Amino acid sequence: MTTHSTRSPERRMARFLGALALTAVLAGIITEAGIISSSGTATAKQPITRTDAAGGFPISAAVSVPAGSDVVYLSGMTPSVADPNAPKGSPQAYGDTATQTVSTLNKIKEALAAQKLTLGDVVMMHVYLVGDPAHDGKMDFAGMMSGYTQFFGTADQPNKPARTTVQVAGLAAPGLMVEIEVIAARAP
Repeated sequence: MTTHSTRSPERRMARFLGALALTAVLAGIITEAGIISSSGTATAKQPITRTDAAGGFPISAAVSVPAGSDVVYLSGMTPSVADPNAPKGSPQAYGDTATQTVSTLNKIKEALAAQKLTLGDVVMMHVYLVGDPAHDGKMDFAGMMSGYTQFFGTADQPNKPARTTVQVAGLAAPGLMVEIEVIAARAP
């Protein structure tokens, strides 16, 4: 006795129509979600959206990056020596917190430019501050902000990243009081 495992033509047609219906449903879901237009091409570019922080503080409370965006993670950067005549490894060699912030953000600006990005593309920032000896060992938040606001939330560059600022016990080299890392994104 031989067994024949072929399906009847009706059964094959029912499976084909079921698969076709499932494909149509999935295409409708994808089109409705805005991933693909009904013509089958990619839809218009969705922008990165920023929600301002309460009280007009110059950061974003939230930043939303659409799927398909290019995202670049920059490692933490520290300032350049501001005064080569100052004792090596001293806060005077790198400057105060404001000076170190400006120096660090300028280095980040250059690193982003190498990636064809700008400070306006920064979506997340982590700022690490060491306590300033001139401020009884407490972080100089006002000094950091005076440097930061030269680059973010300005008329020339109105975009503001989501941001965290914390005081840390120390950084990689003596005299450093500022390290900043950023994540930047470019919408598709």
